[in-house]
Amino acid sequence: MSDALRIAHGAFGRVALLDMDRSLVRHAHPHCHVLLKVDGDDTQFLVGDTVVPLTDELAVFINAWEPHAYVHDPRRKNAIILALYIEPEWLRAFRPNWAASGAPGFFEKSGGEMTAHIRKLVLDLAAEMVHEPGAKTHQERLLSELMLAVIERFTPWRTIGATLRELSRTSAVDWRIRRAVTMMRTDPAAKIGVDDLAREAGMSRAHFFRVFESSTGVTPHVFLNVLKVELAVGSLIGSDEPLNVVSDRLGFAAPAHFTRFFRDHCSVSPSEFRSVARLGGRA
Repeated sequence: MSDALRIAHGAFGRVALLDMDRSLVRHAHPHCHVLLKVDGDDTQFLVGDTVVPLTDELAVFINAWEPHAYVHDPRRKNAIILALYIEPEWLRAFRPNWAASGAPGFFEKSGGEMTAHIRKLVLDLAAEMVHEPGAKTHQERLLSELMLAVIERFTPWRTIGATLRELSRTSAVDWRIRRAVTMMRTDPAAKIGVDDLAREAGMSRAHFFRVFESSTGVTPHVFLNVLKVELAVGSLIGSDEPLNVVSDRLGFAAPAHFTRFFRDHCSVSPSEFRSVARLGGRA
């Protein structure tokens, strides 16, 4: 069973130190997502349709809304992974064009070889989270240094403004898809099927599905699951609502269904996520 060793959260987003021994379903995040191995066996992620190794030397980079999955090999021992879910607006404070971390193409490749400096920052941040979970200021300083080093090495950040302008011209979301997205965002707990969304968009089911995925990068099902996961995370971190209340509000028929959904997307149960996230105090 996978375990959350530590979870830090704040304006930067969240950072999870995970001891992982089970696969995760295909999913996405609205964050700049970086995966770094701390200890244990080498492993791999499926990013898009490509298997990307995660080792002591190789990191995994996932753009916002890029579908991916964790592929655990049961023949291997657990991997301890530092998973960064970084808010683009937090990165904007370092350099304005780093807000592009919320758009496709921020990371040109899904993997890359770390420098000794990046590796040291990974180990230092993981150690600080374990031994000083309440030292939020120091953890954020280490996270800042780590993200600076990662972005400067693995992204074309000096030219990202021009890239964004080109993307905005070529990948604007179809207005009909925006109507469907608004419908999902308004009530993620509603029992909304693809037929309902296609009807809202005024398109056939097959055509809607194709245009939705080409516009957002993910299927309608994955998009709706992203909304549910982020609402769940916000409730678990920021409120004392009982888990059954959170489950009901997100439209699950039973708390056990919510627990399975959350574990399949976040590797641990909602109760474990909440208790570990609170080790360092409220954000």
